[in-house]
Amino acid sequence: MKLINKKINEAIKQQLIDAGRHPVLAQILAARKISSSQDVEYPIELLLSPNELLNCNEAAVFLSHAIRDQKKITIVGDYDADGASGSSVAILGFRLLGIEVDFLIPSRFKNGYGLSSEIVDIAHTKKSDIIITVDNGIASFEGISHANGLGIDVIVTDHHLQAENLPSAKFIINPNQKKCSFPSKNLCGAGVVFYLLIALRKKLRDQDYFDNLNLKEPNFLQLLDLVALATIADMVKMDFNNRLLVHHGLKVIRSQQCNLGLKKIFQLTNKSHLNALTSDLSFVIAPKINAAGRMDDMSLGVACLTATNEYEAHHYAKQLIEFNFQRKKTEADMQDDAQAIMQGFNKSNKTICLFNDKWHQGVIGILASRLKENFYRPVIIFAQDDSGQLKGSARSIDGFHIRDVIDLVAKKNPEIILTFGGHAMAAGLTIKQDSFDTFVQSFEEVAGSILKPEDLSEIVEVDDSILQDDINVHIIDEINQLEWGNGFQRPLFVDAFDCVGQEVIKGLHTRLILAKQRHTFEGIYFNYHELIPDRVKCLYTVENNKFNNTNKLTLNIKKIIHE
Repeated sequence: MKLINKKINEAIKQQLIDAGRHPVLAQILAARKISSSQDVEYPIELLLSPNELLNCNEAAVFLSHAIRDQKKITIVGDYDADGASGSSVAILGFRLLGIEVDFLIPSRFKNGYGLSSEIVDIAHTKKSDIIITVDNGIASFEGISHANGLGIDVIVTDHHLQAENLPSAKFIINPNQKKCSFPSKNLCGAGVVFYLLIALRKKLRDQDYFDNLNLKEPNFLQLLDLVALATIADMVKMDFNNRLLVHHGLKVIRSQQCNLGLKKIFQLTNKSHLNALTSDLSFVIAPKINAAGRMDDMSLGVACLTATNEYEAHHYAKQLIEFNFQRKKTEADMQDDAQAIMQGFNKSNKTICLFNDKWHQGVIGILASRLKENFYRPVIIFAQDDSGQLKGSARSIDGFHIRDVIDLVAKKNPEIILTFGGHAMAAGLTIKQDSFDTFVQSFEEVAGSILKPEDLSEIVEVDDSILQDDINVHIIDEINQLEWGNGFQRPLFVDAFDCVGQEVIKGLHTRLILAKQRHTFEGIYFNYHELIPDRVKCLYTVENNKFNNTNKLTLNIKKIIHE
């Protein structure tokens, strides 16, 4: 690991101070890629227009006529937090328009990813006239062709990268299709369907839909809590438009208008939605939504996020928390297995590919992420599905486009990869079980032709220390309440300390008392319980630990750096 201090743009820093930002916060923001103080102001009027999103208006016109003709619409989502949140945005959005739609979420274990022919058949039995995909569909050639044959129109809303060709859907709305000039290529699936709803509302307004039905025109900003959750959970890049969506989404979450299901998950986790942070969405809420798709059925996640009363919301939120508990236990067992395998890891290898026939298909993505963090290599973890094929979940490192590399392997070995898809940092694939060794060898060879030794040393950018005399919990709150995420990283610091006290909590975590010059700080190092030396260099974030009506500045230790 190589640490590099972020460069502070002094002119931008002064602009921010002049605009009323605290100097500490101004210093942090001026080390991000912003060109003026306006880049961290988020008036809703600056939200990019649906007019710029290819096919969005045309699909909205089509849907407005379908609503008039009382066509049946079915939402087909994905089994991750983005897919569940986006499907819920669609369901709630149509509900606000006075339209009830049906939904289907494919099972990770029975149906696999995307709009398959099997899912289309289920939609057909429900007498669906129109399918709207959310967070999938750009690669669903077979399913869309099957739907066309059954007379079902398909509107694809997706954000994943397209292949060379596009499926024959009625409309495809995806900022990443090659002919789309939408300025933000970083919308998540929920963001794309949110834009479709905005466009549809305008078309209905133009047709006097709301006046004719004596229906109050809905304010779709109330759906941004779920768009914010999906944007953070899916780790899409936090460009200005996404930060704007998250900014207003956090406002909704922190208000009394917060989604009922979201609010219940916060409450049952002993957290308050009223002071929610992006880190809460990442580490508290998203894992529990994802757990439904990993361990059972993501329809439960959608049911929670579309609950119409407190009882329903509580019932489903409780189930999600139980699934997350099961996921943690399964993950711990898989990590133990992987750790044993990795003891024989050849450090000259540029990739890691592992398979164990006992591993849970729903948890392999998390294991891949953990191994990537520990070894800083592109990682693919495989588990066996019900048909005996191997499902793989891939996670990548900076500068290594994992989906494109899998594509290269597929071109070299067309017989071994059955399906694949994804983007630069994460992908999924299916291979034949007897092709595992061939795939591992080919993946390593292709990676070896791309990666240099220096690419396998993680570079971590850190902010200048803020542990000065006037630092306090109010400044920490101001920092943490901003719209941090991928590409607009939450502040990360490094400092040397004297470790003057340590204790292991619940056999899992270590609480530290750290001294720097005249000050002492409390630190917490989660999932670490080894002895820490008297003098340490720590990589950490700053937190405001709120407990028993007291606020305390706490350092959340991410890594102990050995020099």
